[in-house]
Amino acid sequence: MADKLTFEDVERLMKDPSPVSRSETAEKVATTFTAEDLDANERAIAEDIFRVLIQDAQDRVRAALSANLKAAPDLSPDVARALAQDVSDTVALPIVQFSEALSEADLIAIVREHGVDRQVAVAGRSDVTEEVSEAIVDTGNESAVATLVGNEDAAIRDTTLERVSDEYGESERVQEPLVKRSQLPVHVAEKLVAKVSERLREHLVTHHELSENTATDLVLQSRERATMRLLAEGGQARDMVAMAEQLRDNGRLTPSLLLRSLCLGDMGFFEAAMAVLAGIPVSNAHILIHDQGQLGLRRLYDRTRMPPSLYPAFKSACDLAREAELERTDADPETRMRQMLERVLTMHEDIAEAFGVTNVDYLLNKFNQMAREQGMMRT
Repeated sequence: MADKLTFEDVERLMKDPSPVSRSETAEKVATTFTAEDLDANERAIAEDIFRVLIQDAQDRVRAALSANLKAAPDLSPDVARALAQDVSDTVALPIVQFSEALSEADLIAIVREHGVDRQVAVAGRSDVTEEVSEAIVDTGNESAVATLVGNEDAAIRDTTLERVSDEYGESERVQEPLVKRSQLPVHVAEKLVAKVSERLREHLVTHHELSENTATDLVLQSRERATMRLLAEGGQARDMVAMAEQLRDNGRLTPSLLLRSLCLGDMGFFEAAMAVLAGIPVSNAHILIHDQGQLGLRRLYDRTRMPPSLYPAFKSACDLAREAELERTDADPETRMRQMLERVLTMHEDIAEAFGVTNVDYLLNKFNQMAREQGMMRT
C-alpha cells in the first residue's frame, strides 16, 4: 500500500483534531480494502488501521468505517463484531444488516442483547437461519417478526411459523407479510383463515394449500359478501372471475372445488370458474351451462381440459343445482353439499367403482389426482 495509507499516515491523522479529517481517513482505508486486491500484508495493515479507527470517539468516524465495510469481502470477524456491537445504531446497523463476516452466533447475540432497530436489521438479512429466526420470534418484537416473515430469504421452521400465527395472528403488521409468504404450511394457513381480513383470506385461498372444505367455504363466503355489498351491475361477476383467475394461476381451481361449489348452489362461482378455464366470457359460459340441450355444457366442459370421465358427474350436479334453486331447505351448507355430492355419486356409481371407493372426500381427492395426472393442475 505504498501509495495508500500507512501507520505513519494514521498517526498523523489521529493527531488532527478535525473529525472530518478522520472520517475521510476511515472512508479511504475502507474503500481501498473493499474495492482492491490486496496481498496478505496490505490486508493486515488495513485491518490494524480499522482497529484503531473503531476506537475513535466520534460517531461520524466509526460510521464512515461501517458504511464502507458493510459489503467488504473477508472482513475479519473481530472487526465486524466490534462495529456491530457499537453503542451507536448509526455505526452498527450497516454491518448488522449486510456484513457476511458475522456468524450465526454473532447474529443471535445481537438479537438477544440489543434493541428493536438491530433486531429488525437482522430479520431483513439475506442469510437468516432457522436458529436466528427462532431467536427473533423469542424477542417479542412485533416489528422484527413482521420483517422476518416478510423476508423470503429467511429460513423459518414450520413450528416457528406456527408460533408466529399463534402469537401474532391478530397483528395486522404481521398478518400481511405472513399470509403473503410464497410458502406457508397448510396447518398455519388454516389457522390464519379465522384471524385475517377478507382481502387476506382471499389471498390464502388463491395462493396457498388449504383443505378443500376450507377453500370451498371461503369461496362461498366471498360470494355472499359480494352480494351483500350490492356491487354495481356486473361487479359480482368481475369479483368471481378475479378469484377464479387467481385460483387457476396458483393451481387451486380444482375439479373438487368446482364440484363442491356447484353442490352448494353457488352457480355464479361455477360459471366464472368454467369461463376462466375455458378462456371465454362469463356471459357465454352462462348460456352454455344453462343450455337445455346436450351440447352447451359438454362443449364448455371439453374446453376446460378437466378429465372427460368426470363430465357425467358435473352434468348431474348442474341439473341437481338447478332443481335445488326451486326447493327450500333448512339444511346447513356443509350438509347440503354432502347430500348433493352423494346423490351425484349415487347416480354415477361407475365413477366411484372405478376408484374402488365410496367415501365422498376421498373420491374428491381422487378427482384432483386425476386432473394432475392429465396435466390440468399444477403440482
